[in-house]
Amino acid sequence: MKEEESAGIPRLMVSAPAKSSGKTTLAIGIAANLSASGWQVNSFKKGPDYIDPAWHRLATGNECYNLDPWMMGPDGCRSSFIRHSGISEASLSLIEGNHGLHDGMSLDGSDSSAGLAEILQTPVLLVVDGHDAGRGAAATVMGMQAMPPSVTIAGVVLNRVRSERQAEKQRRAIEQYCGIEVLGSIPIDRLLTIPERHLGLTTVAETATAGEFIRNAAATVAACCDMEAITRLFFSAPHMAPRLACCPRQRSANPKARIGVFRDAAFSFYYPDNLEALEHQGAELVFIDSLAAAELPAIDALYIGGGFPESFFRELTANHSLMQGVRSAAESGMPLYAECGGLIYLSREALYRGESFPMAGVLPFDIGFTDRPAGHGYLELESTTGSPWFTKGERVKAHEFHYSSTTAISGNPLWQFTVHRGKGTTGRTDGIIQRNVFASYAHLHAVASPGWAPAFVSAAAAYRTAAA
Repeated sequence: MKEEESAGIPRLMVSAPAKSSGKTTLAIGIAANLSASGWQVNSFKKGPDYIDPAWHRLATGNECYNLDPWMMGPDGCRSSFIRHSGISEASLSLIEGNHGLHDGMSLDGSDSSAGLAEILQTPVLLVVDGHDAGRGAAATVMGMQAMPPSVTIAGVVLNRVRSERQAEKQRRAIEQYCGIEVLGSIPIDRLLTIPERHLGLTTVAETATAGEFIRNAAATVAACCDMEAITRLFFSAPHMAPRLACCPRQRSANPKARIGVFRDAAFSFYYPDNLEALEHQGAELVFIDSLAAAELPAIDALYIGGGFPESFFRELTANHSLMQGVRSAAESGMPLYAECGGLIYLSREALYRGESFPMAGVLPFDIGFTDRPAGHGYLELESTTGSPWFTKGERVKAHEFHYSSTTAISGNPLWQFTVHRGKGTTGRTDGIIQRNVFASYAHLHAVASPGWAPAFVSAAAAYRTAAA
């Protein structure tokens, strides 16, 4: 099919039989090449991930949006994908899967990367780690083809191959037995591995050589893969109407409130959808560097997301004037919304690797860290009380990934949620409410929790009015 004859949204998913196969490296290498060739690449990441999207954003210059069937549902994924896919003739939509193609919670695979590919009718470029394989690589690909949900595996790229001879053996077997063209083979290269840490890949903000890595990935993909053939795969997707009938979301010309957002190397975990949802509800966002700002600017509410505050405890505690400002803001009744890393920042103190670090002292507990995840995976929560943030009886789907836990809880705090799945803050509850402060280990997505942004902006506007 010629590119100019394709209608709708040209799209492609990059996935793999298993995690740590090289999906992110290939995806950002493809994205960087396409961007350099003049394409507008709209990128997406399947699942609840903050780190990979930041690498996509650096490679393309555009935001990378999350798509999660379990949290957002099929309709939420479909509408978000259409809304964030470009409608120009030079737009391509690239989705990076998570874990293995068929990995997910549901036995039927509906919430896997394959399930998302089925929802979006998107062809898949499969990355196969060929390091220890021969012709058996074809058996792996055949298994991916046969396993439901049924998806179109439109091409294969071999990764981490040891020699041209090994790659040729795999290529011939895959093309003969699977009927799929192998579009590239990438040799083992330690420079093409993003360092990993306890929560996944190292963040862009912490990687001084991030730009160099993306340039290396782009050069390697261009040299080892057939980029023309890969580009054609985008146009093999069946027609999906772009957002011609969707009303574009507009930012308010007269903001209802100013919401401060800690956004820096310590606190970088924010879904673009969440920030945009606040703006679309009438908020003006004011970004704050928690490591450098001496005080809070003139704001009506504060949003502290997740990240790696433990990597910056010395810098955070050294900035005691900002911590004092946050504590004073909370005592004044300013709405504060904190997730995971934000919850840690608002605690009394954090014990990390044998050292104690004083925190903002807003919440009545300390934080301790362990070598194993204290909470990891999806959360199912039920609101057991009404608050400015959530209504009583509201069910919330979210996710958590933390190596820390609350300790030495004082008094009898009020908790927003009962935990039906996951760990949350105490194992039974999550979402502490104190004055107008809400803090939890749960990471919410605005599409999955559509009432969150209106409630946040409403609380901020009420505070603004009261303070006037």
